[in-house]
Amino acid sequence: MNHYHRSGFFGRFSIFPPVMKTLIIINVIVFVLEKLFLDRLTFGDMSIGYLFKVYFYLWPVFETNNFQIWQLLSYQFIHGDLWHIFFNLFALWMFGAELENEWGSRKFLIYYLLSGIGAGLIQLFVAPMFGTAAPTIGASGAVFGILVAFGLSYPNRPIFMFPIFIPVPAKIFVLIYAGINLLMGISGTGGNVAYFAHLGGALTGYLLFKFGDSIGLYRFFDRLFSGRRRTLNYYEEDHRRVYQPFPGERTTVYKRERSQDDFVSSLFSVNGEEITQAKIDEILDKISESGYQNLTDREKAILFELSKKIR
Repeated sequence: MNHYHRSGFFGRFSIFPPVMKTLIIINVIVFVLEKLFLDRLTFGDMSIGYLFKVYFYLWPVFETNNFQIWQLLSYQFIHGDLWHIFFNLFALWMFGAELENEWGSRKFLIYYLLSGIGAGLIQLFVAPMFGTAAPTIGASGAVFGILVAFGLSYPNRPIFMFPIFIPVPAKIFVLIYAGINLLMGISGTGGNVAYFAHLGGALTGYLLFKFGDSIGLYRFFDRLFSGRRRTLNYYEEDHRRVYQPFPGERTTVYKRERSQDDFVSSLFSVNGEEITQAKIDEILDKISESGYQNLTDREKAILFELSKKIR
């Protein structure tokens, strides 16, 4: 019996990967609840819709007493109108699907939420300097972080700019869009648009993309939430466990419970070298620490042979 089963890195591209799909569903549910139901409900003599705004919108720190720390997360799932939520979720799908397939779901989720938190912090502390302090809602900051990651990952990928629909390389598209947001934010002519949140999401996303892996940020969250050196998700299927390296690119492999003999028994050979369970684990640990791109040609060849064995 094979120890490993293909999934993730050896699997297929998903047009609606799980985290992105869940984010879209949550945003839609929150939007429908707020717009259709909450204003019609009351708690004592107060509207539930009013209480929802007070507790879950992102309120300015210095202007009111309504700010709560959890609002840095909750505001990301609330939208003002149909066009607001449509364009944000469309952009999330357009630029996020490929990234989640490439990074893996956990890393994508952490990156997305931290981009949104960074966007909120920039909005809170920079916007008041330009006289634009107001409650903030929307996934735009987090989505802008996704856009930056897309531009850095696929810099020459053509993107059609709205409304002129001229193909522009992703890296140029990001720079143009960031420049527009900067000008609108500084000039204060943006109306109700939180331009500094967009810029904050872009800045946070850039820093996460460039330094998140190297400083061990994703490993930190892995240990914080799992309490283990590796992220292990258990489920009942042939008494196997799934191992999903946090910082690696789409590397998810399934393996059964191991005995001590697994570390010395040979799984297959590559150019005469016997490949053991311990060798595979060593390669997977290296992916978890520094990513697939840092494997040697020899290690990549071993994974390639493994992928053929489990097809």
